[in-house]
Amino acid sequence: MQYIIDRFEGNFAILEAENGEYTGMERARLPREAEEGDVVVHELGAFRIDHEETERRRARTRQKMKALWDE
Repeated sequence: MQYIIDRFEGNFAILEAENGEYTGMERARLPREAEEGDVVVHELGAFRIDHEETERRRARTRQKMKALWDE
């Protein structure tokens, strides 16, 4: 299952699932280097950062922001 880290609240991470639902997760269960906006994948009982998908999403966001400001 794939999630996006929406934000951190204390010791919890708020994750957005692929279906748009939000869930809270203990921050300690995520990789230490995880940041807001990272795409994380839950496989075999552990989370890992999907660096490729994270960068793809960030690039799309930059393109959208650029298009908004260039109009």
